[in-house]
Amino acid sequence: MVTAITQGVKISVDTVYQDEYSNSANEHFMFAYRIVIQNMSDDAIRLMRRKWLIFDSNGTQREVEGEGVVGVKPIIEPGETYQYVSGCNLKTEIGSMKGHYEMLRLNDETVFNVDIPEFQLIVPYKLN
Repeated sequence: MVTAITQGVKISVDTVYQDEYSNSANEHFMFAYRIVIQNMSDDAIRLMRRKWLIFDSNGTQREVEGEGVVGVKPIIEPGETYQYVSGCNLKTEIGSMKGHYEMLRLNDETVFNVDIPEFQLIVPYKLN
Protein backbone atom coordinates (compact mmCIF):
# COMPACT_ATOMS: atom_id res chain seq x y z
CA MET A 1 0.00 0.00 0.00
CA VAL A 2 1.25 3.47 -0.86
CA THR A 3 0.07 6.57 0.97
CA ALA A 4 0.31 10.35 0.63
CA ILE A 5 -1.14 13.23 2.64
CA THR A 6 -1.95 16.60 1.04
CA GLN A 7 -3.63 19.42 2.97
CA GLY A 8 -5.02 17.01 5.55
CA VAL A 9 -6.36 14.47 3.04
CA LYS A 10 -4.77 11.02 3.14
CA ILE A 11 -4.83 8.88 0.01
CA SER A 12 -3.95 5.17 0.26
CA VAL A 13 -3.80 2.77 -2.69
CA ASP A 14 -3.79 -1.05 -2.93
CA THR A 15 -3.52 -2.92 -6.24
CA VAL A 16 -4.37 -6.43 -7.45
CA TYR A 17 -3.54 -8.06 -10.77
CA GLN A 18 -6.68 -9.44 -12.44
CA ASP A 19 -5.41 -12.60 -14.17
CA GLU A 20 -8.92 -13.74 -15.14
CA TYR A 21 -9.49 -10.52 -17.13
CA SER A 22 -6.04 -10.42 -18.71
CA ASN A 23 -4.72 -11.91 -21.94
CA SER A 24 -0.95 -11.71 -22.31
CA ALA A 25 -1.07 -12.95 -25.93
CA ASN A 26 -3.08 -9.84 -26.81
CA GLU A 27 -0.99 -7.50 -24.62
CA HIS A 28 -3.92 -6.94 -22.25
CA PHE A 29 -3.02 -6.84 -18.55
CA MET A 30 -5.83 -5.84 -16.18
CA PHE A 31 -5.33 -4.42 -12.70
CA ALA A 32 -7.78 -3.39 -9.98
CA TYR A 33 -6.95 -0.70 -7.47
CA ARG A 34 -8.64 0.32 -4.25
CA ILE A 35 -8.40 3.94 -3.15
CA VAL A 36 -9.09 5.00 0.43
CA ILE A 37 -9.56 8.74 0.96
CA GLN A 38 -9.39 9.85 4.59
CA ASN A 39 -10.35 13.40 5.50
CA MET A 40 -8.01 14.30 8.37
CA SER A 41 -8.81 18.03 8.07
CA ASP A 42 -11.33 20.10 10.04
CA ASP A 43 -13.51 20.81 7.00
CA ALA A 44 -15.96 18.80 4.91
CA ILE A 45 -14.68 18.27 1.37
CA ARG A 46 -16.16 17.13 -1.91
CA LEU A 47 -14.23 15.24 -4.57
CA MET A 48 -14.99 17.09 -7.81
CA ARG A 49 -12.58 15.75 -10.44
CA ARG A 50 -9.77 13.27 -11.00
CA LYS A 51 -6.74 13.25 -13.26
CA TRP A 52 -4.60 10.17 -13.88
CA LEU A 53 -1.28 9.67 -15.62
CA ILE A 54 -0.91 6.01 -16.63
CA PHE A 55 2.46 4.65 -17.72
CA ASP A 56 3.26 1.38 -19.52
CA SER A 57 6.82 0.03 -19.38
CA ASN A 58 7.07 0.42 -23.17
CA GLY A 59 7.16 4.21 -22.71
CA THR A 60 3.48 4.85 -23.47
CA GLN A 61 1.74 7.43 -21.30
CA ARG A 62 -2.01 8.04 -21.13
CA GLU A 63 -3.89 10.82 -19.41
CA VAL A 64 -7.40 10.26 -18.08
CA GLU A 65 -9.50 12.92 -16.40
CA GLY A 66 -13.11 13.51 -15.56
CA GLU A 67 -15.70 14.39 -12.98
CA GLY A 68 -15.89 12.53 -9.67
CA VAL A 69 -14.92 8.90 -9.23
CA VAL A 70 -16.92 5.82 -10.26
CA GLY A 71 -19.86 8.06 -11.15
CA VAL A 72 -20.10 10.05 -7.90
CA LYS A 73 -18.76 13.24 -6.31
CA PRO A 74 -18.59 12.12 -2.69
CA ILE A 75 -18.72 14.49 0.26
CA ILE A 76 -16.27 13.41 2.97
CA GLU A 77 -16.82 14.86 6.42
CA PRO A 78 -13.92 15.50 8.84
CA GLY A 79 -12.67 12.20 10.25
CA GLU A 80 -14.52 10.13 7.65
CA THR A 81 -13.21 7.95 4.86
CA TYR A 82 -14.47 7.16 1.39
CA GLN A 83 -13.22 4.24 -0.64
CA TYR A 84 -13.82 2.83 -4.07
CA VAL A 85 -12.44 0.20 -6.43
CA SER A 86 -11.66 0.79 -10.09
CA GLY A 87 -9.45 -0.74 -12.75
CA CYS A 88 -6.82 -0.05 -15.34
CA ASN A 89 -5.57 -2.06 -18.30
CA LEU A 90 -2.00 -1.95 -19.56
CA LYS A 91 -0.35 -3.22 -22.74
CA THR A 92 2.69 -4.35 -20.74
CA GLU A 93 3.25 -6.47 -17.63
CA ILE A 94 4.62 -3.53 -15.67
CA GLY A 95 3.38 0.02 -15.35
CA SER A 96 2.36 2.69 -12.89
CA MET A 97 -0.27 5.32 -12.17
CA LYS A 98 -0.31 8.63 -10.36
CA GLY A 99 -2.45 11.71 -10.38
CA HIS A 100 -4.55 14.05 -8.30
CA TYR A 101 -8.07 14.76 -7.14
CA GLU A 102 -9.58 18.22 -7.34
CA MET A 103 -11.35 18.82 -4.04
CA LEU A 104 -13.76 21.51 -2.93
CA ARG A 105 -13.62 22.69 0.68
CA LEU A 106 -17.32 23.15 1.47
CA ASN A 107 -17.08 25.83 4.17
CA ASP A 108 -15.36 28.43 1.96
CA GLU A 109 -15.62 26.86 -1.52
CA THR A 110 -11.84 26.75 -1.90
CA VAL A 111 -10.67 24.39 -4.65
CA PHE A 112 -7.44 22.46 -4.03
CA ASN A 113 -5.61 19.43 -5.42
CA VAL A 114 -4.79 16.29 -3.46
CA ASP A 115 -1.93 14.12 -4.75
CA ILE A 116 -2.54 10.47 -5.57
CA PRO A 117 0.83 8.84 -4.91
CA GLU A 118 2.46 6.90 -7.72
CA PHE A 119 1.78 3.18 -7.44
CA GLN A 120 3.13 0.24 -9.38
CA LEU A 121 1.08 -2.16 -11.47
CA ILE A 122 3.10 -5.36 -11.82
CA VAL A 123 2.07 -8.83 -12.96
CA PRO A 124 3.01 -11.13 -10.01
CA TYR A 125 5.32 -13.44 -11.99
CA LYS A 126 7.51 -10.40 -12.79
CA LEU A 127 8.30 -10.00 -9.09
CA ASN A 128 10.36 -13.23 -8.94
